[in-house]
Amino acid sequence: MSQPLTVIKIGGGLISIAGALGRVCEVVGSVARQHRIVVVPGGGPFADAVRDFDRSVGLAPGTAHWMALLAMDQYGLVLTDRIPGAVLVDEAGDVAERLADGRVVVLAPSRWLRSADVLPRTWDATSDSVAAFVAGALDATRLILIKPGTALREPVDSCFTSVLPYGMPYAVIGCDRLEELPRALSD
Repeated sequence: MSQPLTVIKIGGGLISIAGALGRVCEVVGSVARQHRIVVVPGGGPFADAVRDFDRSVGLAPGTAHWMALLAMDQYGLVLTDRIPGAVLVDEAGDVAERLADGRVVVLAPSRWLRSADVLPRTWDATSDSVAAFVAGALDATRLILIKPGTALREPVDSCFTSVLPYGMPYAVIGCDRLEELPRALSD
């Protein structure tokens, strides 16, 4: 029997905290030695640029949605560069093969989500909902969201619970509590 699969979403807001991105990538790379992990990137400053552009010129909701997914691809390139042993994939069919190689898979989700087109085209569906969809589609055993901090008023987006597969356990871990990641992986 192969190891269970965990989807870990790494929030793009980590970039705004000195050293956080490096610490998170190092920890994810180290726990991947004992776990099969698919990383879903947040949007970070790339999605913020889309939000700013949308506010400035007023994009159609679908246009903003697809641009935000492309922003996740860009952050995925950053994560692939920073997580030891990571490989970027943009097709659902490539995930199993790359996991079998023992690699951390970082998913560039725009092509897959464009094809599946399962999320509402609104800012209410963020990378949290993308990660929930991916976890379900890959039949993951758990979902972990790594966020910039622990004092989040709304730790997930408003579409998240409708996308998360029924009964799938998930944890929200602030980057200041990374010591909780190994326990969350074994729950």
